[in-house]
Amino acid sequence: MEVAAVCALSAAGAEAAAKEFGVPRSFTDFAEMLDTVRPDLVDIITPPQTHLDYIAAAAERGLPIICQKPFTRSLEEAVKAVRLAEEAGVLLVVHENFRFQPWYAEMREIIGSGTIGDIYQITFRLRPGDGQGEDAYLNRQPYFQNMDRFLVHETAIHLIDVFRYLCGEVVSVTAELSKLNPAITGEDAGLILFKFENGSRGLFDGNRLSDHVAQNRRLTMGEMLVEGADGVVRLNGDGELFLRAHGQNQERKVDYEWEDLGFAGDCVFRLQRHVVECIRQGRKVTNSGRDYLANLRIEDAVYRSSATGKRVAISEQSRSDA
Repeated sequence: MEVAAVCALSAAGAEAAAKEFGVPRSFTDFAEMLDTVRPDLVDIITPPQTHLDYIAAAAERGLPIICQKPFTRSLEEAVKAVRLAEEAGVLLVVHENFRFQPWYAEMREIIGSGTIGDIYQITFRLRPGDGQGEDAYLNRQPYFQNMDRFLVHETAIHLIDVFRYLCGEVVSVTAELSKLNPAITGEDAGLILFKFENGSRGLFDGNRLSDHVAQNRRLTMGEMLVEGADGVVRLNGDGELFLRAHGQNQERKVDYEWEDLGFAGDCVFRLQRHVVECIRQGRKVTNSGRDYLANLRIEDAVYRSSATGKRVAISEQSRSDA
């Protein structure tokens, strides 16, 4: 796999990125780049307001697409983007990389093997500890402070996808969101209860102000527990997994291989590798644009539930139609 060209909104930005990563060509016009280079795959990592137009341009040229999240500016735009790609017969993938973190892949194997039996509940406690005070997020992602919708739209959406990856489709949500840090615009704390199609439950318990025990609190951003009829699997903040059989008091550590490279177990590379391998081998990706619409519908339901104080059902039609 070779990066053939880079495009940015400014010439200086494009040239700097090309120089940093050894890319032979740089552009400021997206369509011009596509027509000149004719890449085999386009990875869109520009701001969300450009995504729909860039997806349309790539789809018109029959090029497979990876698009960074936030996918688009709205659910309506996301539906349109999916339709554009499908009508053109091109692959559209959303860069949702949390499900490619190696600990979740291992947890999926454990669940699928039946080791912990039928799943009762999955719980994630988000505690990155980066949201306190007037300077919260300014050193990394300052735009976080001004987002009208923050915790769920920017962060919990990752765990919505992971919950679906591990436990299946969501049929309803009940949510209560709040703001703990007055220096920001959107919500930064919340409790979300999920009901899954198979009858199990999920709990997202998150705030960005508290922290958790970890050498690098951005590695997992929190801790997970999956509880089943025959046992429990636990994820800690260092990416370590532990199994405990039902009725036992001792855990055993799960031995599995992963590398502490890049972000969160090199999940960005793992996602890109998955897409390239699927294209080369003619296999179906696990994270298509159409599949991602389910995450956005759940996100929308979370905000509606918090606003109304009521449980919100996600209809079968809305879960299947674009």
